[in-house]
Amino acid sequence: MAHINLLPWRETLRKQRQQEFGIAAGVAALFAGLIMVLVHMQVEAMIQYQQQRNNLLQQEIKVMDQKIKEIEKLEKTKEQLLARMNIIQRLQQSRPLVVRLFDEMVKTTPDGVIITSLKQAGNKITVQGNADSNTRVSALMRNVEASEWLEIPNLEIISGKGGSKGGSNSANQFTLHFALKGEEQEEKDNKKASDKKRRKR
Repeated sequence: MAHINLLPWRETLRKQRQQEFGIAAGVAALFAGLIMVLVHMQVEAMIQYQQQRNNLLQQEIKVMDQKIKEIEKLEKTKEQLLARMNIIQRLQQSRPLVVRLFDEMVKTTPDGVIITSLKQAGNKITVQGNADSNTRVSALMRNVEASEWLEIPNLEIISGKGGSKGGSNSANQFTLHFALKGEEQEEKDNKKASDKKRRKR
């Protein structure tokens, strides 16, 4: 029987398959490397785009911070102006009240009473003075209660010179607190005046 040597053919086929495998592996490696490069480029592009957006946002934030500071300055200026306007308005409103206060003090102060000090804090009035007797101080308090512009008299201190209290021959020092009715009474007076005008018509 004839013997055929197949080793060279098998060896050639093996080498061919190894070459094909090497070529396929090389192509696969090249393709994988190309994909990695493309992915890396894509990621870098996305990072750069995000950084550009972040820089733009930071610039916008700086602009907004500057605007917020300007708005805060304007708010402070507005508050200061409103406070000044309120002070001016209060002064304008209190101007006629001061005139009325002095007019009422002249009307309510009886003979024998001398006012030495008058202090006003809002609608609260503090009066210090001397009186011939406690009766004069009582008359002053009654006059304050009866006044259309004054109310809530409160006697805090009363003392007589020389150690006597309430003596008829000694001057009594006193401190009296009361309130100025102010705007409510002014509205009543304005109402009365308008009613009188209507009646005349």
